[in-house]
Amino acid sequence: MPTEVRSAYLEALELVGNPSSIHGAGQHARAVLDDARARLAATLGVDPIELTFTGGGTEAVNLAIKGMFWARNAGTARARILVPRTEHHAALDAVEWLAAQEGAELSWLEVDAIGRLRVDALAEALGDGSDVALLTMLHANNEVGTLQPVAEAAALAAAVGVPVHVDAIAAYGQVRLDPLPPGVSALSISAHKIGGPVGVGALVLRRGAEVVPLLHGGGQQRGRSGTMDAAGAVAFAVAAEFAHAELAERAAHKRALRARLAAGIRSAVPQAVLRGAAGAAVAEPDPLRAAELDALALPGTLHLTVPGAEGDSLLMLLDSRGIAVSTGSACQAGVPEPSHVLLAMGLSEADARGALRITIGPATTADEIDALLAALPEAVARAQAAGLAAQQPRLGR
Repeated sequence: MPTEVRSAYLEALELVGNPSSIHGAGQHARAVLDDARARLAATLGVDPIELTFTGGGTEAVNLAIKGMFWARNAGTARARILVPRTEHHAALDAVEWLAAQEGAELSWLEVDAIGRLRVDALAEALGDGSDVALLTMLHANNEVGTLQPVAEAAALAAAVGVPVHVDAIAAYGQVRLDPLPPGVSALSISAHKIGGPVGVGALVLRRGAEVVPLLHGGGQQRGRSGTMDAAGAVAFAVAAEFAHAELAERAAHKRALRARLAAGIRSAVPQAVLRGAAGAAVAEPDPLRAAELDALALPGTLHLTVPGAEGDSLLMLLDSRGIAVSTGSACQAGVPEPSHVLLAMGLSEADARGALRITIGPATTADEIDALLAALPEAVARAQAAGLAAQQPRLGR
């Protein structure tokens, strides 16, 4: 959390009064909250009334998906939800719950080798749109960092009257989202991804978009009940302004470090394969095509797979050296599972197990990149020696 954000947050935490109360303290809190809402909305080019604060990104995603599904099925049967196979689990678990509990029919959309939604597959799945409740999609894949064709997808959906929810949590503050494509009905963002507090998010609901609330009990906001977090809203707004004021400079800094990291990995660990749009750009010999691919990647995300190694092993070995990375895989009951994103991109289960996601922040330094590159060869060697979990002998009674 940047100093400016932390200072604003601490000052706002001194506020007393519920923003929905009519006494003076409450109205002062409401003014502070409304100011934060307007400042945050300005970074997205939307009206303040179109922005609803939530208790984080997951709630925003669930409110959009479930709320629009219920609203679209009020009196008219529109059972189908269109979902790319590479979505974040906040969306995947929400649509699967709707399928299990509410009769939703899920139409899974394919992606290409870099994890980008295939627009032709979307066009086919949309049909005339008459039975489609909504399309939900990421703005940028949270694992491999590939930017998605949001404008093209939204135009196709709008042409047949289908609302679109965009999960922009991984993209907000990394790339410019303003102006939102006209076909986007809802968009989810989260404060902690840009240096704001954990547990604060927001959902943009464009004019005309309807949701049935998840939470009832006061109707304090459009589509959401509950006492509003004025201090969290202030910190979110300051973090958003801070990120967007230096967005181009931050992106250039992260791209330069990502290039340094990619070159170092190819030299020090040649068996590793860089994935996503950023990885494809590094491997592309044509400079023009490489630039096009690089423009389809988040500036600070680099994803790789290491054959014959568990991503979790790599994560723990690097963590022991003070380096925090991620795998993107889900673990249930201690059993590592391959990344659903990589499987959808066409990788085998064995290759998908060796996933590692490295995220570069605005404060990351070249020395930290070099420290990772120095630690990575040994971590890879030890992880490959340990092998894959599926290959380990099992002891029976």
